Amino acid sequence: MGIRVEFNPDLCLRDIAEFEAGRRELPECLPEELVVGEVYDFLKSDQRLYWLFGELPLRETKGGEQLSKPKASVVILETTHFVKDGKMYTRGKYRVEKILTEEDNYFEGYEINKMQR
Repeated sequence: MGIRVEFNPDLCLRDIAEFEAGRRELPECLPEELVVGEVYDFLKSDQRLYWLFGELPLRETKGGEQLSKPKASVVILETTHFVKDGKMYTRGKYRVEKILTEEDNYFEGYEINKMQR
């Protein structure tokens, strides 16, 4: 028997409408407005590992690996794994470094495009 862990190269959260409809908790969703320098909470199901030493993409997910282009560049500040009602979760905090538009090409793979800084 092993330990099931998922490595995530980006932070993917749901649309705020999921919280407003009562289907998700607030930290599972993107804030209505992202503000550079602000720190936000996040919550994901399962045991997830994130890179903590630099920027990574913040994306919107519809589930089933349907992801938007990066909406922002964020830094994960902390993560904690915990069990609630027999299910594993990961919660943490992230800071917004840069807001991105659909046209931005800020990331090249998982490196920052130096031309976009």
